[in-house]
Amino acid sequence: MIIAIDGPAGAGKGTLAARLAAHYGYHYLDTGLLYRAVGHLMAERGLDLDDPATAGNVARALDPSHLAEGELRGREAGERASRVAVHPEVRSALVDFQRAFALRKPGAVLDGRDIGTAICPEADVKLYVTASPEVRARRRTDELNAKGRDVDYGRILAEIRERDERDAGRASAPLRMAADAVLLDTSALDIEGVFRAALAIIDAKRAEIAANAP
Repeated sequence: MIIAIDGPAGAGKGTLAARLAAHYGYHYLDTGLLYRAVGHLMAERGLDLDDPATAGNVARALDPSHLAEGELRGREAGERASRVAVHPEVRSALVDFQRAFALRKPGAVLDGRDIGTAICPEADVKLYVTASPEVRARRRTDELNAKGRDVDYGRILAEIRERDERDAGRASAPLRMAADAVLLDTSALDIEGVFRAALAIIDAKRAEIAANAP
């Protein structure tokens, strides 16, 4: 089974995807780490991030174990990801990586921006997880403040709105809800409520597949 979870930044799709994968015993892929991993590996090996051929080779050799690096969440990794993401060779290789990952048995959960629309349009379940920009900004502000960082809610809200506009307007695989996806608005839900709603959708699909099995 392939479960595709898309949505804007800060909506809680990563938390939900990881929990669903653990619940069902499926493989989990945070696709947002892929370009970061390529950039990190190249920097670690002293390679030129602006060399398309070299970047493509690194992307084609990427392994899921490379996504466990603790340094992939930082700002520096994000900057490197932006540099390697412009190479068509990298984008092509990572599309292949995601599609191969989705076929892992007994199932896979992938979260990102274009899983249900571009990467796995044939996914058995497609969820579009979202929340209002204000709610997402508040969650992010509270998260960073809890880690001891003094951040401004207004600045975080502006960044989220800017990112939403950029993701929705990009030429390649823009952020949008697949026609056959189920919308999960988490604005007024906690993680337990979102998790239960997702389980109901997925369990219904699993039952349907089992009933139609030869």
